[in-house]
Amino acid sequence: MSDSYRDAPRLGLVLAIGVACAGLAGCSSMNGAGDRLTESLKPYRVSVVQGNVVTREQVAVLRPGMSRIQVRDILGTPLLVSVFHADRWDYVFTFRRQGSEPLARRVTVFFKGDLLERFESDGVLPTETEFAASLEGNTKPAKPPVLEASPESLKQFPAPVAAEAAKPLPPLPASYPPLEPTSR
Repeated sequence: MSDSYRDAPRLGLVLAIGVACAGLAGCSSMNGAGDRLTESLKPYRVSVVQGNVVTREQVAVLRPGMSRIQVRDILGTPLLVSVFHADRWDYVFTFRRQGSEPLARRVTVFFKGDLLERFESDGVLPTETEFAASLEGNTKPAKPPVLEASPESLKQFPAPVAAEAAKPLPPLPASYPPLEPTSR
């Protein structure tokens, strides 16, 4: 194979880099148009959620006297459990999004023995709808859908079959064939 065929991809790469440099040099001489272009082209930064998200609805369910298992079922596994504070669980949550200040919340749950004694929060907790809207970048929370079926909407589905009207099932076989062939 000749050297000219091997050098063709390199030549194309050098040409592409040269055209890109010439284009960028031309942008700088457009009296601020290049600045506006570079300001509008910002890299996308992913929203970062860390820790346990605890919402108002979750905290509203907590009642003094609940067991540790019940609290864990509602709030999830705590992020911080200290050996020195065995009767305290900390749920820490941080949310960082491009263009806004980081949001940090802490919910501390105190136990007396194995039962919930009290809980504290360091700020106003978001509702589930507010949190979901903040993840999507919406400025206002979306209206939650109605989760009830009206009698009119239920009429479009067939009525369930009554147990006595259903056909009886055939009897089960007395024995089943072996799963693997038997060799003698």
